[in-house]
Amino acid sequence: MKYLVTGGAGYVGSVVAAHLLEAGHEVTVLDDLSTGFRAGVPAGARFVEGRVQDAGRVLDASYDGVLHFAAFSQVGESVADPEKYWRNNVGGTLDLLAAMREAAVRRLVFSSTAATYGEPAVTPVTEDCPTAPTSPYGASKLAVDHMIAGECAAHGLAAVSLRYFNVAGSYGSSGERHDPESHLVPIVLQVAQGRRDSVSVHGDDYPTPDGTCVRDYIHVADLAEAHLLALTAAQPGTHHICNLGNGTGFSVREVIDAAREVTGHPIPEVVGPRRGGDPATLVASADRARTLLGWRPSRTELTDIIGDAWRFAQDRRSEGERV
Repeated sequence: MKYLVTGGAGYVGSVVAAHLLEAGHEVTVLDDLSTGFRAGVPAGARFVEGRVQDAGRVLDASYDGVLHFAAFSQVGESVADPEKYWRNNVGGTLDLLAAMREAAVRRLVFSSTAATYGEPAVTPVTEDCPTAPTSPYGASKLAVDHMIAGECAAHGLAAVSLRYFNVAGSYGSSGERHDPESHLVPIVLQVAQGRRDSVSVHGDDYPTPDGTCVRDYIHVADLAEAHLLALTAAQPGTHHICNLGNGTGFSVREVIDAAREVTGHPIPEVVGPRRGGDPATLVASADRARTLLGWRPSRTELTDIIGDAWRFAQDRRSEGERV
């Protein structure tokens, strides 16, 4: 098959592109490199530098589908600059859907997010939980989910939206390298590398076993495998939404302790006040993904996930990459 991967120079998009190539598919990556990295595009993929709004100059009837990752994803930035998120995440997807319609490409897998749920009142979180995003980022992704549902009903698109929880780990030459970095696992590893003095723990008085927030971590390679399964899961005119997570929660302190074990470094921590909007526990129910996609994560041990992320961080440092 032949697929377009928008945002395929980013963290998750590049890993999915690599999995597609390994499965024997032909891959074109469309990325403007505003947050992605040219080095992240896997060997064997055709690379087109451009925004998601440029999909119309790439797509034609020879493509079998699109996997859509091209989005801005920083929650704090979306609060400060919401129009950037509406313009790119929503407006860009609107242009992509039009380009797909024009080229008669009728299959889509969309990179959605657990941020669409906001602060869910129950855990584990199912796809039937109310959606109440607390940031423009989450709201933009939810808006795209609604747009895709309308496209499926009106124009026969076959689509799956995958709502991720906390993605971590690495695969081959692809791993997390956000700028600025806001995710816990790479921040903890930066402390182990001596690039930060300590890791901040935002609250240790939550109603959890050790008082710190509990989150669901999923290995990026497990995530990629779900995308390949999703490519054939929907029928024309249908839109499915699936959560992706391990279904097991790990606390902030458990992540820090696992990183200490993996790296052999002490990793000092500094406890501060809670952050507004942080639920005590956020864990996914992935039952629908198991039933609909036949997907089951296989890399579920926290030390394995962090171990892969550590190897990537160390390789980048030894190769002198920009950090």
